[in-house]
Formats: sequence, C-alpha cells, structure tokens
Amino acid sequence: MLEQTRPTADAAVAAVMESTALSALAAHPSEWALFLDIDGTLVDLAETPSSITVPSSLPYDLNALSQRLGGALALVTGRSISFVDPLFYPFRFPIAGLHGAERRDAAGNVQYVALSPAFEDIKRRMADEARQWPGVLVEDKGAAVAAHYRLAPECQPLVEAMMERYFVEAGADWSLQRGKMVVEIRPARASKGDAVTAFLNESPFKGRRAFAAGDDFTDEAMFRTVNRLGGQSLFIGPDTVETQARSRIASPAILRKIIAQLSS
Repeated sequence: MLEQTRPTADAAVAAVMESTALSALAAHPSEWALFLDIDGTLVDLAETPSSITVPSSLPYDLNALSQRLGGALALVTGRSISFVDPLFYPFRFPIAGLHGAERRDAAGNVQYVALSPAFEDIKRRMADEARQWPGVLVEDKGAAVAAHYRLAPECQPLVEAMMERYFVEAGADWSLQRGKMVVEIRPARASKGDAVTAFLNESPFKGRRAFAAGDDFTDEAMFRTVNRLGGQSLFIGPDTVETQARSRIASPAILRKIIAQLSS
C-alpha cells in the first residue's frame, strides 16, 4: 500500500489563498489595496490590551508586502496610532486608528480628533468606577475609551450598564461600540468603512480593488464597504460566527503564513 502524504505547508497556504481570492492579489499586486485589522487578525488576541505579541518577522513581512503593492497597504484598527507604531517598528504604515477617528495617509499626514474637557472627565470617572470590579480594565485610547471584561466575564452586565450611562452623557458626537468582551465609546463619525473609503480616494490606493481582513463586529463596516465596491473581504475566525465577509480562515497564524508567502 502506498503511504499517503500530507500536503506541504506551502501547498496548504496556496489552497487557502485560492479559496480566499488572495491568489488574485498575489498574481496582480498592482491592482489591489490591502486593509488589515490588527488584534485577532494579524496577531492573536490577548487577555489584556497591552499584552498582545507581535511576531518579530511580521513587521518585515508587512513592509515587503507593502512594497509589492506599491505602498497600498494600510492598518485599520481600534487601537490608537501612538499605540500601534511601536508594535511595528521600524516601519510606519498608513493607518486608520480608533476605528477611523484618526488616520495617517501614505504621505505621513495625520488627522486627529480634538478632545473636550468633558470627555476627559468621563474617562477619569469611568476608570474610577471600574476599579470596584477586579479584572475589568479601562483602556484610555485618547479620543476613545474602552472597558474590557475578558478577565471578568461575569461583569459583563455591569460593564454594559456603565458604558450605556457614560455614552448617554457623552452626547450625540459619540458612538457606543461592542466587540469581543469589550465595550467602547468612540467618536460617532468614525467607522472602519469610512476609513477604507478615504484611503481609496488617495494615492497609492486610488484606482485599486480593496481586500480587507478582520475578525470582529467593528470590521463588518469595512467588509460592507469593500463588498459594495467589488472588492474582497476575509473574516478571521470560526464558522460559527456570522459575517458579511466573502471568505474566512480560522486564525491569525494562517494569515501570517499567507502574508509571509505573499511578501517573498
């Protein structure tokens, strides 16, 4: 009997690329623009916001892939730009931070949201209130604030109620965003879909088809945008999660392997 052999790692990655239309990006890089979420997409989720780990090779793979795409690669994340840049040092990619509330274009120009003293006061009071619930972490993102309950899932109702109260107090200029074991108050005009649209109106993204990858509810706006524009969308996660993305893969580790292959 002939011994059955498993497909090589390269063959397995090639099969995934074909099923997600990333093979088209590989064949015609000058025709595509790539938009990538970070947490849960490029890197594995961590127990706390500050404990994510970026593999040492990833920034270099992303930079090499960006060069293949003529610079048409952007990070689109709920993190702030100031938080993300050290993670991908020594490179500074075009980025939409805080779900698009702040954005750096390919030329290095940055747009920020001005903060009011009233919102700064809300952030302080929220952090004070959350201290009564061990495991609940309040993350001050500057123009946004998030309450994480991954370490204390039993506190979800308390966190939800607290964030609803502060959201109402913040007013019409703010939006309440739920994610994976996190609730966030962010500028209402911010959306990952709008951020992608803004990039696509600028060089070097202009005139290209969009390919977006993400893993969370906040990425659905990005998926809707690229789908409407005739692009491709990729969800990172299990089959049990509903998404508007046109394809999916199981984990960030698989996406990192694909990026490494695309960059070579």
